[in-house]
Amino acid sequence: MNLTEFAKEVHENAVNHGWWEQEHSLGEIIALCHSELSEALEEYRNNKPLMYYHCDSHNTRLMCPDKYDGCQYGENKGCMQRKPEGIAVELADCIIRILDSCGKENIDIESVIKIKHEYNKTRPYKHGGKVI
Repeated sequence: MNLTEFAKEVHENAVNHGWWEQEHSLGEIIALCHSELSEALEEYRNNKPLMYYHCDSHNTRLMCPDKYDGCQYGENKGCMQRKPEGIAVELADCIIRILDSCGKENIDIESVIKIKHEYNKTRPYKHGGKVI
């Protein structure tokens, strides 16, 4: 599966889960992407790992640092739901929102990324003196 096909799958999942019962403006989509990036920043500011899990177990939130700690669904700690959290997860949420939008608009995002990447290779060092 390529990235454009994955975008279609992501959009189909969003539709199936009710996120497109009404249209969203480009501004709303961008704001939602921004909120995911802000959540990634908050995870970083709170010194959280790139990825970890929160487990709901008997109304107690357990932080499970990795996928091999026995906090899998229904395993040792009685974890009923295991939600991935962390900086990497919030970045993934932003990408998922972008892919959802691309899937809705039938954007061949894989081709667009390749075109933009090839153009970026031709740009001058730091684009003429930009800091970051």
